[in-house]
Amino acid sequence: MKSIALDEALKRVGQPDEKAMELAKKRWDSVAKPLGSLGALEDAIIRIAGILKTPEVRLDKKAIVICCGDNGIVEEGVTQTGQEVTQTGQEVTGIVTENFARGDSCVCLMAEQAGARIIPIDLGVAADLVGTAKEFPIPGKEPLIKNPIWARKISRGTQNFRNGPAMTRAQAVEAVETGIEAAGHLKEQGYSLIGVGEMGIGNTTTSSAVVSALLGLAPEAVTGRGAGLTDAGLAKKIQVIQEGIRNNNPNPADGIDVLSKVGGFDLAGIAGVIIGGAVYGLPVVLDGFITGAAALAAAVICPEAKKFMIGSHVSAEPAGGMVLKALELKPVIYGGMCLGEGTGAAAFFSLLSMAQAVYEKMSSFQEIHIEEYKHLS
Repeated sequence: MKSIALDEALKRVGQPDEKAMELAKKRWDSVAKPLGSLGALEDAIIRIAGILKTPEVRLDKKAIVICCGDNGIVEEGVTQTGQEVTQTGQEVTGIVTENFARGDSCVCLMAEQAGARIIPIDLGVAADLVGTAKEFPIPGKEPLIKNPIWARKISRGTQNFRNGPAMTRAQAVEAVETGIEAAGHLKEQGYSLIGVGEMGIGNTTTSSAVVSALLGLAPEAVTGRGAGLTDAGLAKKIQVIQEGIRNNNPNPADGIDVLSKVGGFDLAGIAGVIIGGAVYGLPVVLDGFITGAAALAAAVICPEAKKFMIGSHVSAEPAGGMVLKALELKPVIYGGMCLGEGTGAAAFFSLLSMAQAVYEKMSSFQEIHIEEYKHLS
């Protein structure tokens, strides 16, 4: 799969198939159960049918792409892991990314239960990582490591956006194009469903800044405690975001500008995967607040990409629900989750597989000789 430039990719964006969605809706209505009784799960299957352009929905090959990168903003002590004077917390990003490679993380264990493959991408981790692969991993051809990390490092972390742009515009575009390329590889390998996740200490700060800039909301309205901050820590985090937005003046009509000025490599990569879903006709399941922030940027860069997104859960972060509302997505899970990594997508995959089994295998009213339910309004 050859990589393509962002401008070219945007010209290739398709549309979901309305006829396939109509047929999927008819199939649900024929299933011997009360109409619409699986709620948002039915809506998700219908949406997937449109994206895949067939009512014969198959979800056998699923993957979660985890975009990883460090954030220079941690210099400001905005994370729980960076509260000590001698630490910024960045070392944690590299450790957890290597855990993805070993299959030893929450999302890896959950994805295994859901029958999904994990694909970590190093877009900007500050450390040199064990378990990397130069080429996009192909199942059955990996080295002796569970989930090889696709080595696409752009830089060893971003800059501190309190003082200036987090990255150059060219770097942001490169990260987005890498995400698009990842979606293309998965399409080529026969995958029909992608989830997105992230790893990057400090990325609730970058995500809050991105959401604040894109939705025109005050930082204090969209900023939470992340992995756990005191009241004083939260106040500092909000102040840093306020100053970063004021100093950089990101343009909410330009998703690349916002990502480059107050975002991160992980967010830009995720935005690219989502746009890649629209380019290659793949549904992309969001995780929580951080992937939602990236999705907002993707929707500004490529408005049609919203039609290829699927919500999984409502993050416990303050702006989790706001982001989904802005994206016009209905989540399935209300579990108070805020772990990240793609864990919400993994949990949703299991529910979606159950719904797909009912959709495919359940007897129809006609088959069991019972009068069908009718829509009364």
